[in-house]
Amino acid sequence: MTAAAVAPAKPAISTFERYLTLWVAGCIVVGIALGYVLPGLFAAIATAELARVNLVVAGLVWLMIIPMLLKIDLGALGSVRQHWKGVGVTLFINWAVKPFSMALLGTFFLGYLFRPLLPETEISSYIAGLILLAAAPCTAMVFVWSNLCEGEPNYTLSQVALNDIIMVFAFAPLVALLLGVASVTVPWDTLLLSVVLYIVIPVIAAQLIRRAILASGGEAALSRLLAALGPVSLVALLTTLVLLFGFQGEAIVAHPLVIALIAVPILIQVYFNAGLAYWLSRRFGVAWCVAAPAALIGASNFFELAVAAAISLFGLGSGAALATVVGVLVEVPVMLSVVSIVKRTRPWYEARLSA
Repeated sequence: MTAAAVAPAKPAISTFERYLTLWVAGCIVVGIALGYVLPGLFAAIATAELARVNLVVAGLVWLMIIPMLLKIDLGALGSVRQHWKGVGVTLFINWAVKPFSMALLGTFFLGYLFRPLLPETEISSYIAGLILLAAAPCTAMVFVWSNLCEGEPNYTLSQVALNDIIMVFAFAPLVALLLGVASVTVPWDTLLLSVVLYIVIPVIAAQLIRRAILASGGEAALSRLLAALGPVSLVALLTTLVLLFGFQGEAIVAHPLVIALIAVPILIQVYFNAGLAYWLSRRFGVAWCVAAPAALIGASNFFELAVAAAISLFGLGSGAALATVVGVLVEVPVMLSVVSIVKRTRPWYEARLSA
């Protein structure tokens, strides 16, 4: 029997987790306020970069995802083959739906509906930024979303690794096609460093820790460690949220309408792709523990790569760079809402499977 076939007992939800939405809202407000009041501090933190990957944020991401990766038994990855339908659904959403639907949504909302409210010279650049955002599936934060919705960890790791491999070959031609340009300058240093920082190093570190704990104390010791690290992951998530909004505190206060208008197609895009992936998974009889992370992987974006590509192609002060940053701001709170939706609809989802 595979690990995915056994339903572990659910731990009681803590008060901290129960009110996570309130903590997120508070962190957004605190981040914007601190970013506006202390721009120098956040500017200094923002300079701690390597290949446009912020090392402070990377450290926080490690604190978020390593406890989740500790749950993964690499020896059980072969069991992912039974979830091939879930893999297929996510690949379809990520590469055949999301970039094209974002191009359509961006053109409709920013190029037509909101056009009178936006600076005319930046509209095309905003749309380009949205396309860059949608063309890169998320790498690191997906582990957070999958853990919060009790997703199948082996499937999540396998799907993220597969998306990373495809991204190396498909990102540039896909963006070139949708932007109508002859060539795209892919920030390879950002792409490769992000994969190493967010996948390779955490997976290796987690497996070394997992083996050491199992060898010394067995499953009971591993369970105690996971319970102790749970609050650390959530605190790291909230701290990341403060930083992300703090980095853009001045821009949000200075251009609230532009930020809000750019966020509209991103919001619709996230819910559309998550809903489509979730519905297709149910339609094809995919287990809920795979369908939930499939919806989240299908909806989230690799914003580090998108921001770096936008800066490389259009410049730091461009509308494209701003649009990708709005994607960063939207990512965490919106994906948390998707986590809540898939968890609340689990009885509806599994009713069809049992029938």
